[in-house]
Amino acid sequence: MIDGVVHRPLRIIPDSRGPILHMLRNDSGGFAGFGEAYFTCIEPGAVKAWRKHTRMTMQLAVPRGLVEVVLFDARPGSASNGTLETYTLGAEQPDSYALLIIPPGIWNGFRGLSGTTSIIANCASLPHDPDEAERLDPDNPAIPHTWPPA
Repeated sequence: MIDGVVHRPLRIIPDSRGPILHMLRNDSGGFAGFGEAYFTCIEPGAVKAWRKHTRMTMQLAVPRGLVEVVLFDARPGSASNGTLETYTLGAEQPDSYALLIIPPGIWNGFRGLSGTTSIIANCASLPHDPDEAERLDPDNPAIPHTWPPA
């Protein structure tokens, strides 16, 4: 596993009017604080990659759809430097509904796996700062992952 990444199953509480999907509590293990909450959408087959936050911890869940999340640790001195991990997140498959906590310095990318638009919720530890993140193209050879064609 990548050092500092947390993957924890989340509860879905059935309700005939629509389910309740838990995400994060401030007393949850690994909670990194609250800076802002936002949602990003990803279309079927689309790729959003690569991004690395320098200070922000991402606290993610996918309450709608299904998303492949790929992580790569390129942090110098990290015990897991060079490790690539893939997670499938989403309430579309109840066994895949989980919280994924990604510490600063981890490259991350997303691919929409659902047949409809997926929604990724991020309870970020810091408010958005466009100068706080680094970006690479999805096909950058610095990250040993190849995205399938859309």
